[in-house]
Amino acid sequence: MDITSRTVFIAGATSGIGLELARRFRAAGSTVVVGGRRTDTFTRLADEGLVPVEIDVTDAGSVTRARDEVLRTHPGLDTVITMAGTGIPEDLRDPAHFGAAETTVAVNVLGTIRVIDAFTPHLLARGNGGSGNSNSNSTIITVSSGIGFLPFPLMPTYGASKAAVHAYTEALRAQLAGTGVEVAELVPPAVATPLGSGNPHALALDAYGAEVMDLLAQDPTPPEILVQGVLMHRWAERDGTYAELVAQRSQALSMLPGRSASSGRSGS
Repeated sequence: MDITSRTVFIAGATSGIGLELARRFRAAGSTVVVGGRRTDTFTRLADEGLVPVEIDVTDAGSVTRARDEVLRTHPGLDTVITMAGTGIPEDLRDPAHFGAAETTVAVNVLGTIRVIDAFTPHLLARGNGGSGNSNSNSTIITVSSGIGFLPFPLMPTYGASKAAVHAYTEALRAQLAGTGVEVAELVPPAVATPLGSGNPHALALDAYGAEVMDLLAQDPTPPEILVQGVLMHRWAERDGTYAELVAQRSQALSMLPGRSASSGRSGS
């Protein structure tokens, strides 16, 4: 991917990884539209040279309005990144967790699909039909997580939702093969953002952004954008470390009300 000349829309880019990548695309020379619900940040984002657009990925009308605005002002849009996501700890012994599960699926899975559906006709229309000229290709980048490959039992629906994004991305790539629309999957590890706060092993945001941009700039674009810090998650089953790592990560269950550290280690 030529990161210096793209026209990029990132849904969910008013903070965290999305904003970090938006700034890096912009610094590289690309035009970047950032979507999000936090309209109080829009003036600051505009001052940075980013183009803010309001979008709530759980609202079909909001996504349609955002799509229409983006394509009206940036008809040359060639890259869509579905960054919006949420993750919430859940106690599966308490039926009240269902609200958190429902929210997580609505944002991470249905929100991803909704944004892709909104922009796919445009991206297909400008695709080159697989002619091999990568400069005219369009790109969809989904965002899963290392937790989609190596579960974190404290956040069960988050992991399930990201596994779903991975599977959906694989199917999307297969269905769009030969259309001139490439499909890549960003697989973050824990990164020092509000979602990853409190994790002493979280990768620094700037370091993560720099490594991601280097991977995106490869030709061809890797189908999975895997920084070094996520390889232990992605290949745990292959490497025979899966059971041990899940047991280690189950210790975090002691954070739930009424759980002891020993019950966390047992994976309960």
